[in-house]
Amino acid sequence: MTEQRSRRAVLAGAGTLGVGGVAGYVSTRGDGGERVSLLVAGSLADAVENGLRASLDRPVTVEAHGSAHLARLVAEGQRDPDIVSVADRALFSGPLSPAWNAAFATSSLVVAYTTETPGGRRVAEAGPDGWYRALADEDVSLGRTDPRLDPLGYRTLFLFELAAEFYDDAGPLRERLPSDDQRYPETQLLSQFETGNVDAAVVYRSLAEARGLDYHTLPPEIDLSDPGMADRYASVTYEMPDGRVLEGAPIVYGSTVRRQDPAVRAVFERHVGGAYLGEYGFETPESFPRYSGNVPDGLA
Repeated sequence: MTEQRSRRAVLAGAGTLGVGGVAGYVSTRGDGGERVSLLVAGSLADAVENGLRASLDRPVTVEAHGSAHLARLVAEGQRDPDIVSVADRALFSGPLSPAWNAAFATSSLVVAYTTETPGGRRVAEAGPDGWYRALADEDVSLGRTDPRLDPLGYRTLFLFELAAEFYDDAGPLRERLPSDDQRYPETQLLSQFETGNVDAAVVYRSLAEARGLDYHTLPPEIDLSDPGMADRYASVTYEMPDGRVLEGAPIVYGSTVRRQDPAVRAVFERHVGGAYLGEYGFETPESFPRYSGNVPDGLA
């Protein structure tokens, strides 16, 4: 493994989206035509706001939250978006149960760090083979998202459990890391990290790329990127507050349409098939978008 520095710096800093001080993000811009509403995972906010929107010829409303939280908002009738996109397709098996959905992007977990703090420099110096030792140091603060609200939160726990099995000297990482007072909403995590309030964070590679962060890549045995290791990932689980048990799985983003309308479909097709996704660090396998369920005519 080798240490990587992210290639994109265009969107570095917290100012590109302005999501640092709120638990969610809402943007409404554009004039003319029928407005289409998107409710998306927080980790998609940069790409949708700054990439997708520029390619559209109609106004859109974009709201972002942690995926588990936004799924509950829709299931409980608190939001009624035209398009819903989540960071984990498992959420379409509950609390949401759409008739169909599309897998449209993948990513991997990385350990991002800042070189502006002593703790962050310790993570940097530990390298991609020793990051877990640095994070176990009580003087190093690790930010994370809430697993009850966001797939990145429970995927972080999956990572620690898989790492404890993968590295001979890792020990019970999931029990030791991270503390509850280092949990932030997904839309706040990187802002906390970038301002030095935390030294490091487990994030999607796409987020690290989009924000111009330094990060350590991780082996596929633990980074939740490899479909060929699905059985290995499934050995770790997390129980949601409603009692559902989620298994570790390769990271796959999913989307569905809730209002059948030509304008909505046009935005959806650009959303799940747009080249902008690669520009924001997401992987888009040749088979994507891949549809499942009772797919409307003309999509699959």
